[in-house]
Amino acid sequence: MSGKSNALTFKANERILCFHGPLLYEAKVMKAEMWDGSDPEAPEPGPHYFVHYKGWKQTWDEWVDESRALKFNEENLAKQKALRQAALQASKKKTIVLATKHASKAESESESQQHQQQPPLSSRSRKRVRESSVEKTQERDEVARVSDVKMPIPNALKSQLVDDWERVTKDRLLVPLPRKPTVSELLADYQEFRRSTSEKRKTSKRDEEVVDEIIDGLRVYFDKALGNILLYRFERYQFKTICERHPGKPPSDIYGAEHLLRLFVQMPGLIAHTNMDEEAVQLLREHMADILKYMHRLSKTLFVEEYETASPAYMTLAKGI
Repeated sequence: MSGKSNALTFKANERILCFHGPLLYEAKVMKAEMWDGSDPEAPEPGPHYFVHYKGWKQTWDEWVDESRALKFNEENLAKQKALRQAALQASKKKTIVLATKHASKAESESESQQHQQQPPLSSRSRKRVRESSVEKTQERDEVARVSDVKMPIPNALKSQLVDDWERVTKDRLLVPLPRKPTVSELLADYQEFRRSTSEKRKTSKRDEEVVDEIIDGLRVYFDKALGNILLYRFERYQFKTICERHPGKPPSDIYGAEHLLRLFVQMPGLIAHTNMDEEAVQLLREHMADILKYMHRLSKTLFVEEYETASPAYMTLAKGI
């Protein structure tokens, strides 16, 4: 990624690659501005760019700092491809994936029709055709899914998100760590809550197994996403030091509800590059909405009331991260 700079690296109308979640997407710079940090609505000083993601609705246009922008060149296009392949591979192993029998059947029928209507191809040519078709389909599905999988966040939790943002980015305060309960403990408590009410909910054993899979998946997502997309810039030095003090301990055993709530905001973009079918996505969305309701009911015990004041030494060191 581009480092911190006192000059604008990109200009208006320039074609770039921009991080949205863990992946890179092609984008166009609509505006390029140098922020001085004096505006409370734009507290982070430095170069900022208002970008439009190619093929995405304008509702996804956003301001990004220079750390999320890369030059549109062969080297970074290769990086984009590598990140996409890594994400797809990880999704096969880590994400919650339900059976996709209809998709498999459709693919078989499509291949059968191709064999009937087209002249025979060499095995290498067929592989290239399949890879090109799969890649285009994945890109189209990702964009559609981002719009379709918005989380229904309760208004009180939206206020919590705003307060959290203001405390960290404007007031320069920090969530005290380690938290209690941790993300792992919060999710485990939710699992226990589900089990205790399973009879009232009239849920089957398979339904409970799905919940367990979803909880495991959320924990994996959180551990992978925290350092990449969930932290505000001012928190990065805290993340560095807390990881050094607790080597080998996953973020889900250190951080709490404040940062887990941020994950739900990012989930539409994360889900977009998995291989889940529409039915699985809808099921995941419903269960995450239930977790949000649970967090809403217990918000007074889950979220910390007072954030910590950063020391002058921290202020200085955080600027270099």
